[in-house]
Amino acid sequence: MMGLRFSLAGLLSCAALAWIYTVPAQAQMAWPGKQPVRIVVPFPPGGGGDILGRFVARHLSDRLNQSFVIENRTGAAGMIGWHAVQRADPDGYMFLIAGLSLSVTQAISSGQAYDVTRDLSHVALLGGPPTVLIVNADKQINDVAGLIAYSKKTPGGLSWGSPGAGTHSSLIGDLFRRTAKLEMVHILYRGGGPAVVDVAAGHLPAAFVSLSGTISQISAGKVKPLAITSSERLAELPDVPTFKELGYPRLSGAPWFAISGPPGLPRHIAERLNAEVRSIMGTPEAKAELLKQNMETFLWDLPTFNKFAQSEIEFWTPYTKEMLQATAKK
Repeated sequence: MMGLRFSLAGLLSCAALAWIYTVPAQAQMAWPGKQPVRIVVPFPPGGGGDILGRFVARHLSDRLNQSFVIENRTGAAGMIGWHAVQRADPDGYMFLIAGLSLSVTQAISSGQAYDVTRDLSHVALLGGPPTVLIVNADKQINDVAGLIAYSKKTPGGLSWGSPGAGTHSSLIGDLFRRTAKLEMVHILYRGGGPAVVDVAAGHLPAAFVSLSGTISQISAGKVKPLAITSSERLAELPDVPTFKELGYPRLSGAPWFAISGPPGLPRHIAERLNAEVRSIMGTPEAKAELLKQNMETFLWDLPTFNKFAQSEIEFWTPYTKEMLQATAKK
């Protein structure tokens, strides 16, 4: 009888242990559950990050049969949305549309003491619109070599505009100036739109701006694109070379946006969401739809994206610091 009780106790103990180890596995399989998954966009509606966030949220809702809801939490240059996600429970029900600007520029300009690799869990790279170098259509500048020659002949250097200090376009423009060893005058604007308008009107010789913000002026023939930061030539601009093929390999990329979560996000959730996003972005329908928005997308797994994010942060941080310090002295 004692042996029977011992055997029953052993069986019950084994069953209990099996239940304990099964629950976490079931919890992993359950994500996402019944509650909505919120994706915080720290930018106003209509921008590149908002467009990508809404696109992915719509397709995730359809694929996972679960509601993915966009919340625009703007203010403090994106930091309000950042902190909302940073302080959230790492349960997979709140994410952030982050990117280069929040990872580097705002961290420096606002004096925030955060570490993007510690205070967020980077999950999936979405992409973004590439930056393009444009000149006035009437200028006798037809390529980058011509722009360099024109700048060297201009007293004080060629004037060029950007959407503002620390933006991706301003960083690309400044790196181009350094790489080409040019003296150029940087004109800061509050957004890319005014810079494009001034180039089209002939008030400004050149500008580095987002393609999505200038494609209409390019199509209208009011500005000329000389080079673009996309990884390869675009079908809609087949005659516009990439900076990479012109010998500027570091001037490649986009003001990327990504899905990030709170620190401590479980690995299985990050991997599941990353896989779903890559699957969405890889469909012909997604590529065609995002091409209309002038977005370049990437299908990178979790380790590849995290390595890229870290390299971007390490590379652009010193440039951003120097640019913002120089701007503050003016």
